Amino acid sequence: MALPESAYHVGIDWGSAEHAVCVLTEVGRPKTRFTISHTAAESADLARRLARLDAAEDIPAAIERPDGRLVDGLLEAGQPVVPVKSNAIKAWRDVEVLSGAKSDPGDAMVIAEYLRLRHHKLGPGHPFSDQTKALRTVVRTRDDVVRQPVMATNMLSALLDAFWPGVKALFKDMESPIALEFPTRYPTPASAAALGEKRMAACCAKHGRSGRRTAEELVSCLRAAPPGVTAEHHAEAGRDAVMALVAVPRTPAGVKKDLDRSVDAHLGRHPDGRIFASLPRAGRVNAAQTLAEWGDSLDAYDSPDVVSAFAGVAPVAKGSGRVRGVCYRWACNERLRQAITTFADNSRHESAWAADIHHRARGRGMDHPHATRLLARAWVRVFHRCRLDHEPYDPARHGAAQHFLPQPEWVQAV
Repeated sequence: MALPESAYHVGIDWGSAEHAVCVLTEVGRPKTRFTISHTAAESADLARRLARLDAAEDIPAAIERPDGRLVDGLLEAGQPVVPVKSNAIKAWRDVEVLSGAKSDPGDAMVIAEYLRLRHHKLGPGHPFSDQTKALRTVVRTRDDVVRQPVMATNMLSALLDAFWPGVKALFKDMESPIALEFPTRYPTPASAAALGEKRMAACCAKHGRSGRRTAEELVSCLRAAPPGVTAEHHAEAGRDAVMALVAVPRTPAGVKKDLDRSVDAHLGRHPDGRIFASLPRAGRVNAAQTLAEWGDSLDAYDSPDVVSAFAGVAPVAKGSGRVRGVCYRWACNERLRQAITTFADNSRHESAWAADIHHRARGRGMDHPHATRLLARAWVRVFHRCRLDHEPYDPARHGAAQHFLPQPEWVQAV
């Protein structure tokens, strides 16, 4: 949706404590410039001051972030809010401000000037419904909670490489319960100096370890590994670091279960929840991830191809002279790309149509990630049509997928 023609263009430089505001006329002259603090009263006053110039819907405001209470207040007042990329404003500032000077009021003017000159190529942000905001909050929090143990495990693995390589020699999977329990009981090389076969066997039995190596072989492997740190002060610091990192992967387990239940509940209350959950192998969490990042405003996208570009599953064409080619798209919503490619990869195990698209893409020389993005782009069109029709996915109504459905016996006989 294009921005309306306006006599004023507003640029807002967002800050944690203060926000600089600049209003330019249609010829680029400053109409007013001021600063507001990050409070409820001044945020409401901003909408009132802009309303004195013209109707709220006729004054677009550009800002470098797409969400926040300041943005919500402008949207509730009917103001068209235009989220702009920080890297685009930085490049624009480098051209506009040759001296390299930088200030918050100056950045607000640069943003307003960017909006004034490029308003015909920019579009306003579309506010999410309350259900989508709630779903996005729990989904993103869950994703961050799930990511923390992975980061902590990688940090623990790197620490053990430098501090005590013997633990890495025993356990290849540092996320397993026994791999996290062992450094808890033996956090330093010195603490495991007297470790024998009986204790090792008891530790393995406690966690149900049924590997090919016996307790005797595990102890020998521990002794044969490069020596760990034994200096008193260094060993004490290493023990503290190991104990801290081991505790992190254990903590989010219960939190993740609670968030999973919250995600499932909010997905069930969302009007489009049943549509996203109806796709093959979507799952409740993956469906919620896709819906939360896609949003609930169909007017925000002109076509499914725009959604594919926003999700990062459409390639970028590049050409100069006789050179032509396509490359991977970096500018996108990375969370949506992760969600929709995960779904596409899972869907091919249940949908014959999806499996055929992936198989033919692989046959043309694409690697697995490339073929999965191609399949995700095909699914985006299906998603889009289901949302337009307000109907869950039905393979029998999917024209391209009907060829892969089991045929009735009389058709097979013919």
